[in-house]
Amino acid sequence: MAILLWLILLFFCWPLALLALVLYPIVWLLLLPLRLVGLAVHVPLAILGALLLLPLAILRGPRHTHNYYYANAYPPPRYDPYTGRRNY
Repeated sequence: MAILLWLILLFFCWPLALLALVLYPIVWLLLLPLRLVGLAVHVPLAILGALLLLPLAILRGPRHTHNYYYANAYPPPRYDPYTGRRNY
């Protein structure tokens, strides 16, 4: 979809398309330090949140990581509670 929009822009307004093509890497380089600052702020806050929630996770106990639906290709058959027959 994005390629189609790019081709439409290139066909109808090729100077704007070429300008966008030139400016996109420059804008990406200018915004790169802000992404690094965001990462430097997010990581310590995530660690702090994990440490604050650690006692609750310990009290909750281990999680069940094995799920039948992910382990097998087909889900278990479902039974009709009234007739006892399988519903496919």
